[in-house]
Amino acid sequence: MPERILAVASAHGLHARPAALFVKAVNDSGCTVELQKGERTINAASILGVVSLGIEHGDEVTLRVQGGMAEAVLQSLGAFLERDHDA
Repeated sequence: MPERILAVASAHGLHARPAALFVKAVNDSGCTVELQKGERTINAASILGVVSLGIEHGDEVTLRVQGGMAEAVLQSLGAFLERDHDA
């Protein structure tokens, strides 16, 4: 399962709006995606799971993708998290 560690760029972290956009992108990908902050790992297809991680601006997270086109999906979702959606 390819993975990438990155810092979240959104000025206010993954609050409801960017989290919903991220979860939509995960579900549209057709891949199994995990998001980890610290010791906690969640299924990134769940808005409640993503929001429950309490991800703030600059937090490092690990993104893992499994399935067809995993590398491309990893790059796309990683780019999403590295973009400021509050600008």
